[in-house]
Amino acid sequence: MAGWNTLFDQARAAFTQQRCFEPARTFGLSALTCLGRRTLSGLLCATGQQFRDWSAAYRLFERERLDGEALWRVPLGGVLQILPPTSPVVALIDDTLIRKRGHRIAGTSWRRDPLGPHFADNFIWASRFLQISLALPEHPGAPTSSARAIPVDLRHAPSPRKPSRRADAQQWQSWRALSAAATISRRGAERLTHLRHAIDQVSGGPGRSLLVCADATFTNRTVLRDLPPRTTLLGRIRKDARLYALPTAEEENHGRGRRRCYGLRRPTPEQCRRDESIP
Repeated sequence: MAGWNTLFDQARAAFTQQRCFEPARTFGLSALTCLGRRTLSGLLCATGQQFRDWSAAYRLFERERLDGEALWRVPLGGVLQILPPTSPVVALIDDTLIRKRGHRIAGTSWRRDPLGPHFADNFIWASRFLQISLALPEHPGAPTSSARAIPVDLRHAPSPRKPSRRADAQQWQSWRALSAAATISRRGAERLTHLRHAIDQVSGGPGRSLLVCADATFTNRTVLRDLPPRTTLLGRIRKDARLYALPTAEEENHGRGRRRCYGLRRPTPEQCRRDESIP
């Protein structure tokens, strides 16, 4: 309990008023002890406030009386304080779906179920979130150690509503622009840039390298071209992906035509895995 209060006291700057800070502390502690679904009503029941007026609790979240950026800086600074000064920061990025039932909930839409069978596409009504966690080793000074993922960023990543068939050309053009900016890879690139900036604000942060582990959703040119400085992406691709080397000066098109983008064909990831000559 003392450790929880000490950690939460560091997030005082994220709240505009003290009367908002104290209920948030109570809800955060009840989220650890609540049995069942951790909804706002469940948190109120866990703290014995089910027979009181609930309006103040709902206003705390509806009117955004807390600064999410300042709130996430607390676990980020705690992880960087524990890590050795020379060790890199290992980040894990992924998106997740939260199932919903109400079709009027803001930001909900039909999504492909990642837990569905491989031979069929199942759809679920859900909200999409983008999360970034930092790996905190159990033994920070050891060469190898098991680690725990500490969340340091969570963002709601909905898709814009598609216009109706009767919408004019301007509405369709606006929807296409918003859809391109709301892709999960684009938002992932933006949050990685924000994470790199937040690490640089901490003492000793500019000297740390950032290693990001991601799946195939973020292993594309949208993320790779916008990687911040001192950041390395370790991503996953298909085992039969076609890889090409950059064209040499002799392979360039010196006459007419557009500039050549591909050079010689390289082995696929599966061929590299089976090749015993590659360490």
